[in-house]
Amino acid sequence: MTAPPGNVSPAESMSSLAADERKALLETLSEADAEEILHDWTFWARPSQLPPDGTWRVWLLLAGRGFGKTRTGAEWVRAEAQSGRRGRLALVAPTAADARDVMVEGESGLLAIAPRGNRPEYEPSKRRLTWHNGAMATLYSADEPDRLRGPQHDGAWLDELAAWRFPETFDQLQFGLRLGSDPRIVVTTTPRPTQLIKQLVERPTTFTTTGTTYENVANLAPAFVDSIISRYQGTRLGLQEIEARILGDPDGALWKRDWIQTAVAPDLIRVVIGIDPAGSSSEQADETGIIIAGKGVDGNGYVLADRSCRLSPEGWASRAVAGFDQFSADRVVAEANFGGEMVQSVLRTVRSTLPFTAVHASRGKGIRAEPISSLYEQKRIFHCDAFPELEDQLCSWTPDSGKSPDRLDALVWALTWLMLEKPLPRFRVLA
Repeated sequence: MTAPPGNVSPAESMSSLAADERKALLETLSEADAEEILHDWTFWARPSQLPPDGTWRVWLLLAGRGFGKTRTGAEWVRAEAQSGRRGRLALVAPTAADARDVMVEGESGLLAIAPRGNRPEYEPSKRRLTWHNGAMATLYSADEPDRLRGPQHDGAWLDELAAWRFPETFDQLQFGLRLGSDPRIVVTTTPRPTQLIKQLVERPTTFTTTGTTYENVANLAPAFVDSIISRYQGTRLGLQEIEARILGDPDGALWKRDWIQTAVAPDLIRVVIGIDPAGSSSEQADETGIIIAGKGVDGNGYVLADRSCRLSPEGWASRAVAGFDQFSADRVVAEANFGGEMVQSVLRTVRSTLPFTAVHASRGKGIRAEPISSLYEQKRIFHCDAFPELEDQLCSWTPDSGKSPDRLDALVWALTWLMLEKPLPRFRVLA
């Protein structure tokens, strides 16, 4: 778990000095020098966290969890704003809460990294930060493409682009990126193989930097290393989330990325919650898959929410019942072959009158999943939000893998009941 040769920061190089050498060097610094170094990103950053030289339109930073993507994006914005190179910046995250909680107020966000003498003024009600020199950064949610239809900018930081629900948000941003002589975009994201990410990688004006979780392991909590790296190292998901590789659809996978379409659900006829219970609630156990889906008046299926979790039986049951209430669901379905009676019993300790159906797995998992994957291929199933974990399971699972993916199983049960069974219709308007 060591950083690649040549990809260490000056700070890391200094830490490798003998203790007496390091002490002698630090004693030569004045208080002002120490304060300056504390906020000098070129001193702390690894080379892969510094902007590339040359001409580029988009700097695409594809990096694993814990690499330091947020700090990298925030430091680029701070440098551009403080220097006056950019006067109108856009900060865009998957949701408004992400923009606020991660990009601005997070531990590596713009407020936390700012030096005491040049901290931007943050006006939450206006979604805006303003520096002393007049440079401004405005927060946007990728869930609201139209908010970017009018504003103009000369720079932008886009966080977790691979998790954006509406790719057209990127298009709207580009249309408004027309101030100054050299407008630029920095993208910090985990490299899920979405169509937009693949298109950006192929553009000649994109400079792509990749980085792994291992490069920053010295600064990560031991618990993170144990729970994330140890659990997923060597797995397909680990290649994406830790080693930052863009993975294609494996041979034999029943779902393809291109089949997953997003849409706003119309009025719904029925809503069902599919549950795939985990064998235990330990940290090493599978999650309990909880997928909420509906059938629209147009006859198509809509995946409304993914509430999968690793909780105690009471915990996941409460989570499922809360989803049942939120979406005014009609029924909960779960496999009878593995824990169906247990699921019903646990759910009814939370609510005794909850409508429940145990479905029987008379065929193999691959055979059960094929009709649902075919509906995706026919563009008859739509996702109403970005569900990264669910989509990764769908597009990486093969019937001969021997694995039993929780979210996929819950989705198959819910959509089978909605789309392939023939329950009596019930009309509702989606709030």
